[in-house]
Amino acid sequence: MKVLIVGSGGREHALAWKLAGSSALDELHAAPGNPGIAALGECHPVRAEDGEGLLSLSRELGIDLAVVGPEAPLVVGLVDTLRRGGVTAFGPTRAAARIEGSKGFAKDVLEAAGVPTAQRLAVARPPCVVKVDGLAAGKGVFVCRTQDELDAGLKGAASLGGDLLIEELLEGEEISLFAVTDGTRAVALAPAQDFKRIGEGDTGPNTGGMGSYTPVRGLGDPEAEELLELVHRPVLAELARRDAPFTGLLYAGLMLTDDGPRVLEFNARFGDPETQSILPRVESDLLPLLWSAATGELEGEATVGEAAAVTVVIASGDYPEQPDSGTPIDGVEDAEAAGALVFHCGTARQGGRLVTNGGRVLAVTATGDDVAAARAKAYEATSRISFAGMRFRRDIALRAVEGHVPG
Repeated sequence: MKVLIVGSGGREHALAWKLAGSSALDELHAAPGNPGIAALGECHPVRAEDGEGLLSLSRELGIDLAVVGPEAPLVVGLVDTLRRGGVTAFGPTRAAARIEGSKGFAKDVLEAAGVPTAQRLAVARPPCVVKVDGLAAGKGVFVCRTQDELDAGLKGAASLGGDLLIEELLEGEEISLFAVTDGTRAVALAPAQDFKRIGEGDTGPNTGGMGSYTPVRGLGDPEAEELLELVHRPVLAELARRDAPFTGLLYAGLMLTDDGPRVLEFNARFGDPETQSILPRVESDLLPLLWSAATGELEGEATVGEAAAVTVVIASGDYPEQPDSGTPIDGVEDAEAAGALVFHCGTARQGGRLVTNGGRVLAVTATGDDVAAARAKAYEATSRISFAGMRFRRDIALRAVEGHVPG
């Protein structure tokens, strides 16, 4: 099978790494890809938002399956373009991707499906959460416990533009649960926990994600199946009822409150950086699962091993305010020699030299017998990487090691 991965970040590198090991794979391509993906397959200079360009590339290469990584192309209808052109694509249509593209639409779907979620608030008063309705690269949610935070949140949200959604502030542990689906059936991948704030102790502004780990204590296969039944399947049924059947990867961000799970948000694709932690634990061949979902006949399961995985994201010094480009990066080979996987999130080649090319630059993933072992290995590998201004959180999965997690 010839596969095209659409995107250029760490999530796409992790997908490329996993699919490269498939016995069903004949050729691996990416557009536009990144230096890490280039070591696994062939990269093509076509932007992820260029639907017609990707369709032409897919036809030229004889692509059997296109796997779309980022949210923006999904929300504007890339899958529709590919499918109309005869290319099988893993990902939701434009209509179904509204579950991520519009938080108001997602809230309507959740309420119609009877899925527990945060209550809408008519007036913004602390404590509350302010959300920008559209896409904001993980930076459109403002948790406001005080009036000062609310004032700053409303200002930040206004700067992003679009409608706002005000919700009650839920307290508890936040987890991510991915489900591969053909629109009716759904298969869960291992639950994970990510770290959205830039600063240690979950301080500072939201980011696209500064790290992740899996497994989450107390959330094994039975609990994941219960969450699918509570959250994903009713939402899939409601989307189908609205003539927007969802195929691809439906990602629920959940808060485990004292009153039970509540949905915080939906994403219409693999999450980043959770994907970098989850896929190294998947022992089964992922490609047939994605293919069967994309063709409407989901078959098989995702067999997840006993090992734990921890991912530490290395970002540029001014992230999330602004990205960095052209700064030389050292030590990636040393980190890999230490037994870690180093996924490229925002890198480029300049004169044969690896340099920064984004806000989140690298994601360092390590596996171990438990979260503590994986965490130690991930940080040891991270310490071998250096570039001017780099920053990373030093408390990824720390509370999980100390036992302050669900269950």
